[in-house]
Amino acid sequence: MKKQLTAATYPGRNKDDLIVVAGAGGFIGGSLVRYFHNQGFTRIRALDRKPLPHWYPRVSGVESLNLDLREKEHAIKAVEGAVEVYNLAADMGGMGFIERNRVACLRSILINTHLIDAAWKAGVDRYFFASSACAYNITLQQDPHVRALKESDAYPAMAERGYGWEKLMSEMFCQEYTAERGLKTAIARFHNVYGPNGTWDGGREKAPAAICRKVIEAKESGKHEIEIWGDGKQTRSFMYIDDCTKGIDMIMHSDDLIATPINLGTSELISINDLVSMAESIGGIKLNRSYDLDAPRGVAGRNSDNTFIKQMLDWEPSTPLREGLEKTYRWIEQQFADRKAGKHTVRDID
Repeated sequence: MKKQLTAATYPGRNKDDLIVVAGAGGFIGGSLVRYFHNQGFTRIRALDRKPLPHWYPRVSGVESLNLDLREKEHAIKAVEGAVEVYNLAADMGGMGFIERNRVACLRSILINTHLIDAAWKAGVDRYFFASSACAYNITLQQDPHVRALKESDAYPAMAERGYGWEKLMSEMFCQEYTAERGLKTAIARFHNVYGPNGTWDGGREKAPAAICRKVIEAKESGKHEIEIWGDGKQTRSFMYIDDCTKGIDMIMHSDDLIATPINLGTSELISINDLVSMAESIGGIKLNRSYDLDAPRGVAGRNSDNTFIKQMLDWEPSTPLREGLEKTYRWIEQQFADRKAGKHTVRDID
């Protein structure tokens, strides 16, 4: 069995070493801050360009800075004194946002360009980049019954326009900073992360949250109808947030994975129609379905081949979708009730 090193067990790493998390005002970044705080790390610097009141629930005792990392000076300030840097900052959202905001998604390359250079100059020991399955060749994703994508399927390159190309190019930055300048980089290609505390409305939410919200809205309104983007036959795999944060930690601290892109996702493939059925079952309701064939739908099918991560870490994300979706549904249900009562709710505001 391979040894699964983490920040807490990595040789020479101390609990008072400074960890920097960029994009900490968002769902995954905020969850990663909480993860390291719960591990006992005492010096965490959280960064995001959103005003602090618009961040996800912040962790007490964490240094939280409002910085726009597309600006070089802000990136330099961000990494001062850091031992590890985790770059989860990007302009992104669900497929609707990605397809309609390609320029904004492409401009995220400025974040990684400035941050990785600043990290190298500051003597940072390890640098993590959050890539995406959108970096994969879209010609391999034209069938809902798609074969799972392995890491080599990113080339020949034909990434999703905008967001996917930014991720692929930023991966190359990480690899070259390792090869030429010696910075230890880690690269994980995320496959559709979901869970409590994620964006659940406003246009940036991903499919699991959007569908849960639509089911809850239908129950509340008494109109037992739901609109599905596309024909509902498109397929995806979805990774629960706790698997994501654990995977980030292990990938970051594997010396065998330096500058090596790796899938981080589940291999449990499901169609959007079946995802709707699962949410209906959790909500205890059956809805009439309509299909918007002109809405953004992304590729026809995408799944994660986990052969490599199991080989390298003797581990893979394993939270069953039904289990994770039920937790997500109940959390969104409470958010919906809180908003109706005039209470504060979580929403990712640009």
